[in-house]
Amino acid sequence: MSLHASSHDLAPKQRASLLLRLRVSPIILVLASLLALLILPPALFLIDVSLHVSNPDGTLGEFTFQYYKALFTERFFLPSLINTIIYSFGTAIVALFFGITQALIVERTNAPGRRWVFLGAIIALGIPNVLHVVSWLLILGRAGPVNDLISSSLGPDYNINVYSMWGMILIEGMNFVPLVFLLMSAVLKSQDASFEEASMMSGGRPLRTFWSISIRMGMPGILALLLLVFIRAFESFEVPALVGLAGNINVLTTNIYQSSRGRGFPKYGEAGAYAICLLLIVCVLIYLYNRLSRNAHKYQSITGKGYRPRVVDLGPLRWIGTGVLVLTFFLVTGLPILILIFASLQPFYDGLRPESFARFTSENYRLLLDAHSFHDAIGNTLLMGAATATAVIPLTAICAWLAARRAPGAWILDQLATSPLVFPAIVMSVAFLYVFVNMPIALYGTLLSLIIASTSRYLPYGMRYAYAGVLQIQKELEDASSSSGARQLTTFLRIVIPLLAPALIGGWLFVFLLSVQAVSLPLLLVGPGSEIVAVTLFDLWQNGQVTELAAMGVVWIALMTIVSGIFYYVTRRFQIS
Repeated sequence: MSLHASSHDLAPKQRASLLLRLRVSPIILVLASLLALLILPPALFLIDVSLHVSNPDGTLGEFTFQYYKALFTERFFLPSLINTIIYSFGTAIVALFFGITQALIVERTNAPGRRWVFLGAIIALGIPNVLHVVSWLLILGRAGPVNDLISSSLGPDYNINVYSMWGMILIEGMNFVPLVFLLMSAVLKSQDASFEEASMMSGGRPLRTFWSISIRMGMPGILALLLLVFIRAFESFEVPALVGLAGNINVLTTNIYQSSRGRGFPKYGEAGAYAICLLLIVCVLIYLYNRLSRNAHKYQSITGKGYRPRVVDLGPLRWIGTGVLVLTFFLVTGLPILILIFASLQPFYDGLRPESFARFTSENYRLLLDAHSFHDAIGNTLLMGAATATAVIPLTAICAWLAARRAPGAWILDQLATSPLVFPAIVMSVAFLYVFVNMPIALYGTLLSLIIASTSRYLPYGMRYAYAGVLQIQKELEDASSSSGARQLTTFLRIVIPLLAPALIGGWLFVFLLSVQAVSLPLLLVGPGSEIVAVTLFDLWQNGQVTELAAMGVVWIALMTIVSGIFYYVTRRFQIS
């Protein structure tokens, strides 16, 4: 009888728990609706367009699975998928080799000048990927200095072809080195360096110690990094578009782009089917990455308050470590910037030859500074980046605060704000393209459309900075404010925001840097009057205007170096990671 009664008592408790979980405040409903408005329409429109016949006038016809059937029966899909896997895996290997080498030297040795690597990595974040790609094409291309050196040494019949799979892997791998370095540094900081020190004291050499101790202890983090870079390369666009297409190497992202920009009328249904397949693959990869990241804590070795990061004294070998850092920085960042500066001072680019130095001219900069289109692109880019960061940071700040304090229903905000991570940029571009084209108001091709799409894209990054900042604030401060009679809004504005300011400033600068250097997201959305720098650089390369592109790139790198320097100062000053 008592068991029967207790089961009846349990049912109301379960219902009460369910009601409590479903109960949400008006502010959470408003925020969830706003996030859903930014995220759901592109996804729903993408599914819709892939399941209906695309008419030449842009309208949708009858329901069909023909695009998915064609996808798996045509002879292009499987080779493109295989190319994407090879390219992504090769990119991850190259990036991890250089990035882990840098991180080990910086975090585990006493090599002089090692702390400057952080500044170099952050500066690289602000350089548009298209500039990295173009720089390496100028270096390794048919008229580049590397082929000139090979031809002069081995004969005119010997040269390398950068428009190949190895060229794609090398260039994209170099692009990801700064990211791998920053993330691997965080992994090494969570390990006690005393293990490496003990190995060295027992007679172990530095290379053997790092390989046997450091790498093996950090293996879960390294595998997670491998998968992360694989995912980022899997959905990348700039290298496949500028290098792969010229060498007749197709990957999934370039198939989506070509379908969206097809001859006659855009093949939205075909592009949608490609995009959905790419989206599903990325979802699976991100799920695996999250599983792998969650298991990395098992290998952490910081065990007490007395822990202090220590470095291994390399003795005279420390200067070799510095040399490796300088060489890596030169290959990843210095050399590409130098070749851009050189090309920008040429009337035309035909390689790095002795006679080229006699042709130095500032004409490209003069034409650039006099061109209204350049001024418009700079202004549009700065406005778009500032507006995107300004929209993302306040929205994610309040969402992160509610989620971190476990307000009823706030888990919805966390899920919605981080969901854009599963959307590859080119997929989101196609999705927003179709949304804006079919809206009753004219948004397509406007700067506002770029800001809306970028805001949706970079919500997860703002959420990361804000959430980490909220977790560092003791809840007792908010409780004291509430006990004094302050309302929740007053507590948030007067207590939380001032304490959260460093993290929000760092997040604002990071979102700004990401949004202004992107190409694949705005590429299909720009129109007359809404040109931005990254897309303009892409178009200049496509039109063969190499020296104009180089001059514009040098000016933009100078501007972004200033912003990156401010970001570096803020993150180091306030210990934001």
